[in-house]
Amino acid sequence: MTPASAPAARTPLNRARVVAEALATADEAGLESLSMRSLADRLGVVPMALYKHVSNKEELLDAMVDAVIREIQPRDVADDWKEAAREQVMAARRTMLQHPWAWRAIETREAPSPAALDRMEAMIGTLRSGGLSAPLVHHVMHTLGSRLWGFSQEVFATGPQPTDPQAAQEAMEMMAARWPSVLESAMSTLHQQDTAVGPGCDDETEFTFALDLILDAAERLHTQGWTPGPRSDGATRVGAP
Repeated sequence: MTPASAPAARTPLNRARVVAEALATADEAGLESLSMRSLADRLGVVPMALYKHVSNKEELLDAMVDAVIREIQPRDVADDWKEAAREQVMAARRTMLQHPWAWRAIETREAPSPAALDRMEAMIGTLRSGGLSAPLVHHVMHTLGSRLWGFSQEVFATGPQPTDPQAAQEAMEMMAARWPSVLESAMSTLHQQDTAVGPGCDDETEFTFALDLILDAAERLHTQGWTPGPRSDGATRVGAP
């Protein structure tokens, strides 16, 4: 009599596997598709099994964001602070394009994690290595904003275009009559539907344009010996003489 085959060993469930499968779910179907129940189903466990590794969905999102940030690996570049800073941002950009859901999760985090602080430390260190003053670096970091993480979000998202030819023509005529400058600007460059932050302008061109503008301005201000001036309300800035 042939003995029955032993059942295949189940892959142990741990935090790393939970986070990896959550990342895969979001990459495949978007962040809105992720729930603790759907993740448990994907892993072949009951939902309560997940809570041994992440206490709730917010902790799971924290871990997912950290995992994405740790994927950011800037390439070695020439010993030039501006090129090094640009590469750090573009490395984040490349990572973000691999996880198009991640910017929404990053925007909802209330405080930077150690992984996020490591990325900020690297950028600040790069800017300071170029001789930029601490106050100028402070302003540059604020100006970079979400670009440090590889994305930038418009205040108003571009709405869907009318599919009916007559409705589209009427919309164009209304824009031309009431907002001609807005229409001229919108029609002056390429648009694309699949961008890191949803349909709209040529996202890659707009992103790199803004990044180069910020870094060029930082270089110019550094060369000019920029220092922070008095506040608009007349108060002394913190750290100013």
